[in-house]
Amino acid sequence: MGFDMKICSIGAGYVGGPTMVIIAEQCPEIQVTVTDVNQQRIDAWNSKNLPVYEPGLDEIVQAIRGRNLFFSTDIDKAIKESDIIFLSVNTPTKTYGEGAGKASDLKFIESAVRRIAQVAKTDKIIVEKSTIPVRTAEKIRKILASNTHGCKFEILSNPEFMAEGTAIQDLKHPDRILIGGSQTESGKEAIKTLSEIYEHWVPKNKIITQCLWSSELSKLAANAFLAQRISSINALSALCEKTGADVDEIAISIGADSRIGSKFLKSSIGFGGSCFKKDLLNLVYLCEYFELPEVAHYWNQVVTMNEYQKHRFSYLVVEKLFHSLAGKKIAVFGFAFKKNTNDTRETPAITICQDLMKEQAQLSICDPKVTPETIKRDLDGFSNYEIQTDPYVAAQGAHAIVILTEWEMFKNLDYKRLYEGMQKPAFVFDGRNIVNLQQLRTLGFEAYGVGKPIAG
Repeated sequence: MGFDMKICSIGAGYVGGPTMVIIAEQCPEIQVTVTDVNQQRIDAWNSKNLPVYEPGLDEIVQAIRGRNLFFSTDIDKAIKESDIIFLSVNTPTKTYGEGAGKASDLKFIESAVRRIAQVAKTDKIIVEKSTIPVRTAEKIRKILASNTHGCKFEILSNPEFMAEGTAIQDLKHPDRILIGGSQTESGKEAIKTLSEIYEHWVPKNKIITQCLWSSELSKLAANAFLAQRISSINALSALCEKTGADVDEIAISIGADSRIGSKFLKSSIGFGGSCFKKDLLNLVYLCEYFELPEVAHYWNQVVTMNEYQKHRFSYLVVEKLFHSLAGKKIAVFGFAFKKNTNDTRETPAITICQDLMKEQAQLSICDPKVTPETIKRDLDGFSNYEIQTDPYVAAQGAHAIVILTEWEMFKNLDYKRLYEGMQKPAFVFDGRNIVNLQQLRTLGFEAYGVGKPIAG
């Protein structure tokens, strides 16, 4: 079968994988190849057990894999054949050298771009899909200029705005598609080419085109604003607990204001995932680099508030269990950073579990999608925990249940049955505000939520 165009993604993770799957589904005339250096990850994409869990993703992959969707470790072949190359590699926070702890580590981006410069023999459109600092395209352009085959490259910024857990719906029905590029004739032509791919399923009025630098900065700005809202409502949750106010009622009042809106006002143990903290710290670093210390401090406080919220919740557990967790069994319901994903990057569960185990608690951890191998990796250095697949087994003989992920299964459990099998007094600490605390108290539980009035 001949294809009108060939595209590839370098990177087969939570961004590259789902994004390419939807493009392939919506554009059957385009050959889509997802590449990665990790053979195990590619093998998983080619199997029945995908490395990324997203509702609806598996069904699409099984239906179109081998038709116009392919997964491969042959990155060089994909580069040579593709008209458009998406850079979807990881851009973690640096852990070394200048900017350690804040700046984005672009080593994987640089490695991918150097490979393109070395291998490509025809003109290409290079698309920044990974979240990167503003002005990264300058660095990419310099590296690509070193190619020895006389190739011309156009660089576009096309940041992703999907949320894990709802990625497929976000990709199919996006609020907007953002494409930034050079405002030259060739740059505008590249923007048009990428835009026409998305126009297969996205209304044209939702495709926003702008200059390269605005597009690069827009992703950081969007995540910073969203994280700021979460930290703001979480800051109020502490005051709610002191005064008897209910944070959910506060959120309803605030959200009803059309100038504010209701989204991202759900108080909890804090935000997690691969984006918010990383992007906020990157924004802080950029502000410091451009000598804007007050602006840097402002955004850094959002991160500080998020860390405070996690530890504040841990301390509540210690306080209510009579200031001693030594030898006490605690059932942990949920380890993913949010429901409908198996991603644990920056999950608040790691911090809270570590806090509790430092107090010598014995944890029994249950999550429906996170693998035992992932939990063991994230809790490296600790041994006072076990992993269970059945929440009723996890809670048997426990002094407390701690809810750290808002999975529906935890909301719908038989808490009377759980209570009967636990040590007394039995406690529930709901870090996601998904259960009815008053009903649990009627069953006999000592029950606490985030930003909720404390009974008695």
